[in-house]
Amino acid sequence: MKVRKLQFIRNIGIAAHIDAGKTTLTERILFFTGKSHRIGETHLGNSQMDTMKQEIEKGITISSAATQASWEYLGKPITMNIIDTPGHVDFTIEVERCLRVLDGAVALFDAVDGVESQTETVWQQAQRYEVPAIGFVNKMDKPGADFSNVVRHIRERLGANAVGLQLPIFTDNEFVGVVDLLTNEALYWSEEGVVEVREIPANLLDTVAEARNEMMEMLAEFDDQLLAAYFDHPEQVTQQLLSTVIRRLVLSRKIVPVLMGAAYKNKGIQPLLDAVAAYLPSPADRKEVTGTNPDTDATETRKADPEGPVSALVFKIALDEQNRKLCFFRVYSGTLKAGDTILNTRTGKTERIGRLYQMHANKRTEISEVMAGEIAATVGLKTFRTGDTLSDVTHPVELENLFIPKPVISMAIEPKRNDQLAKLGELLGRLRMEDPSFTVKVDHETGQTILLGMGELHLEVMRSRIENDFGIEITTGAPQVAYQEAFTETVRHRERLKKQGGGPGLFAEIEVILGPADAEFLENIPEDDTTEKLQFVNQIVGGSIPKEFIPSVEAGFRKMMQQGPIAGYPVSNLKVVLVDGSTHSNDSKPLAFELCAMDALRAATGQLKPELLEPVMRVEVSTPEEYVGAVIGGLNRRRAVIQLQEKVASRVQVVATVPLAEMFGYVNQLRGVSAGMASYSMKMEGYAPAPASVKAAVTG
Repeated sequence: MKVRKLQFIRNIGIAAHIDAGKTTLTERILFFTGKSHRIGETHLGNSQMDTMKQEIEKGITISSAATQASWEYLGKPITMNIIDTPGHVDFTIEVERCLRVLDGAVALFDAVDGVESQTETVWQQAQRYEVPAIGFVNKMDKPGADFSNVVRHIRERLGANAVGLQLPIFTDNEFVGVVDLLTNEALYWSEEGVVEVREIPANLLDTVAEARNEMMEMLAEFDDQLLAAYFDHPEQVTQQLLSTVIRRLVLSRKIVPVLMGAAYKNKGIQPLLDAVAAYLPSPADRKEVTGTNPDTDATETRKADPEGPVSALVFKIALDEQNRKLCFFRVYSGTLKAGDTILNTRTGKTERIGRLYQMHANKRTEISEVMAGEIAATVGLKTFRTGDTLSDVTHPVELENLFIPKPVISMAIEPKRNDQLAKLGELLGRLRMEDPSFTVKVDHETGQTILLGMGELHLEVMRSRIENDFGIEITTGAPQVAYQEAFTETVRHRERLKKQGGGPGLFAEIEVILGPADAEFLENIPEDDTTEKLQFVNQIVGGSIPKEFIPSVEAGFRKMMQQGPIAGYPVSNLKVVLVDGSTHSNDSKPLAFELCAMDALRAATGQLKPELLEPVMRVEVSTPEEYVGAVIGGLNRRRAVIQLQEKVASRVQVVATVPLAEMFGYVNQLRGVSAGMASYSMKMEGYAPAPASVKAAVTG
């Protein structure tokens, strides 16, 4: 019975560019599924899913929120675990960790602006975790809305086989309904969102026939069964066959079906819910998850079987209203009950599960158990952090962790009152636990506490939480860019460490070839891999350095990469070839070889010709056409390289790469030159050599 229940679960996320209407859509889903009896609005600050004070003040989603709703499809109740994610690039970690545990996604697109920069980022994240998706073109009530143009955009910019399943119906330029190409029916909505089925308007019959044929031809291209029926037995092409084919192609990620609506006007919600139930996978449809047995290092799989050994992934940690650690997790196999003992495979420690909760934003309902395919939360787990695996004690497995993007901006802070220093340190530890993309370090030269995050807004939200939520008054420095350093030359160097006399001695000698890592090596490392990109090659033969000392040599170079020679920023990559060395019978030990490696890199720095790298952002500006010249001029003054200008409906999208250091305060300048009518977004593009003027400013 439990296995059968899996077929009626959908774990989905709603993700898109900022202001595409994700939270607005989620509020309508909750209302039309009967989960809530009122519709909250982001702009009114009463959204059920945005509960943080900063979310209400800024009118944006900052922290992902989970809820559950039920929708009847073909006479069967479908349980939908829904996660509403942020759209702002500064909070991309929220999207990352949610997509890691979801089975399907609803990708939202603005009917006028189409595919925007953060949409591309979200899409890449979904592809990384092989998450099937359906598209929903929102805001069809906006002037300039163009459904077919957005579908084309999805195909061109995302490389996805987007298939439109509907056509829009406009009356006096007002979006009033859609034509369902599968059923050949027209759907109209009242202001309250009540749907009415009517005949297709006569003036659209030819357009509908053409669009339906185009849809079937595109589907038939990927499905032999439909191809045969379409050409040889067209009478067999029924709605049921089309739905079956679409589901099969969505699950294999060969197509992305696209629907439309206007969530704020309560239009298009019911067909979208039907599509989620019909096309997106249940936990039973996803392939088995893989993990590593911590005892044997062997690869193991776990299938979505409620009767199997427990395996679950902690994808989010938050502090509840009593400042207790609330762990959100997805169960991949087995059934977890309150009172069970589980293993943290990272620490090797066991803990007892206390109360289990089904979450609805910041509200919770206590439950007795949670089974494979479900998402829940618990309090009281002390050793767990984001990315940890909850595992069966007798059948341990460690599931694949999350990608954590690197911070690109920093800000110094200190409490105004010294007696709050300890409290601030404790709070920063908690915030770091909640948000792995937020990091904290201490500058040992100045003694300052440095916050590092994904952007100005990210750090601003953290500052607001420290002051307003926890009552610690702080002073802050200006935001700083998180630069990197790199070596440009390759050199051969021999280093000897010899400390003898007056106690235990130290001796180590190594000969190494140092330089930039090979391009092939770097290509195989994900861009968002946060480990230092050290390519270490051991070419020792004949035992001139015993094997037990080799890891210490590597550790020494890895440690030195944390602070580069120019200004103390991390070294982006390094290749070390260990070719020779020698030891002393009494004084050679691991510490000696680690220190020798550190001295070697320090001594060879000048010959390696280090350079400073600055983070470069991909900036996308959407502006009315009359302000394009002013927008491009403003970008050029910020050392921008214009990549693309594209007219989308009545607006122009300008895409450029700009050094992050030049983007501080850009929002105010953009508002000034566009009468407040232009908007922008940016995401990390990569690192590039900084010009001499920037290097001089950074090094003082």
